[in-house]
Amino acid sequence: MDINPRQTLILAVIVFFLGRYLVRKVNFLARYNIPEPVIGGIVASVFFSLIYFLFDITLDFSLFQRDVLLVVFFTCVGLSSEFANLRQGGRTLLILLIIAICYLFIQNFTGIAVATLTGLEPQVGVLSGSVSLSGGHGTTIAWADTFAKDYGIDNASEIGIACATFGLVLGGLVGGPMAGYLIKRHKLKPTSQQRLSVGIADEKHQLINVESVFSLLLILSIAIGIGLHLHEFLITIGIKLPVFVPCLFGGIILTNTIPLLFKKIPWPTRTPTLALVSDVSLGLFLSMSLMSLQLWVLIDLALPILLLLTAQVIVASVFVVFIVFRLLGSNYEAAIMSSGYIGLALGATPTAIANMTAVTKHYGPAPQAFIVVPLIGAFFIDIANSLVIQNILSWLD
Repeated sequence: MDINPRQTLILAVIVFFLGRYLVRKVNFLARYNIPEPVIGGIVASVFFSLIYFLFDITLDFSLFQRDVLLVVFFTCVGLSSEFANLRQGGRTLLILLIIAICYLFIQNFTGIAVATLTGLEPQVGVLSGSVSLSGGHGTTIAWADTFAKDYGIDNASEIGIACATFGLVLGGLVGGPMAGYLIKRHKLKPTSQQRLSVGIADEKHQLINVESVFSLLLILSIAIGIGLHLHEFLITIGIKLPVFVPCLFGGIILTNTIPLLFKKIPWPTRTPTLALVSDVSLGLFLSMSLMSLQLWVLIDLALPILLLLTAQVIVASVFVVFIVFRLLGSNYEAAIMSSGYIGLALGATPTAIANMTAVTKHYGPAPQAFIVVPLIGAFFIDIANSLVIQNILSWLD
């Protein structure tokens, strides 16, 4: 059954409200900062799977607007990224980049070890490692043919997509509780007095007017236009990146030039309007992504995927708590970045942002985290991951 764009949007909003209702009513979910769209999306995907099993009806959602929302969200992140904060985060960005590259190897070696112990080809360990987890669905699809043709893994696409899918869910479930644990254990408090980068903590007492909304729409449209032209230019010189990456830089370019050149122009950085649009676009993106998961296609692979993912979650959690958090400074920003990084290592950049958004709404702002983690996830990690995958596969030959 085809679900058209309007119906998909309606269902996504309902799923978001379902997640918000459950987080408010179930103390466990609120206490551990589980993102609302993640909870709603999981419940919806299970419900739609039951419809498939009971009535043999498959719901095919129209997800074009989901990709548009992702572009809008990352453009908003770019508009929040001032060079002053970028300079402050320069050392942290370098440290986290080195950590993330090192973890790509750990992630793949963990997958290879579990795959070998369960009698699978070691290449399956790489597929269930940084290809599907740190890389996500896009990297999985890009590499699936290589694993199928060169290594004889006929169901490479199904394995990779299954791991990427569950990684997305697990990354959203683990990040919030982990940050809460670190913050409480080390009695951490935010040092920044800025507004939240994404989301609004006190939604009932915020000033958002028509002028601020129209101004933001204009600036967003211009920033996205810059990003789209930059994307086309990068393709012509042989650099292929997801379209939201140059749009992120489009936002960064505007927010670090226009306010300096035209000081009287009201700018949306650190305003409730920008935070609200960021929150809405991210929430709808995650709701659509998770509610559209076709869980029934993963049943035949359930046991090996369960073992592989269990090992990956354990290793990632230990690595983040004892390595990432400490090397980033063991402070409040480090705790927020830790929640984002585990979302990134197991799922995707939007999952990382959702984790950090849920935690900062509860405990307070962490502006540096919302600059460093998206730059790692949206730009650097994909380049590093492709090189790591190629090297490890060559070692296994």
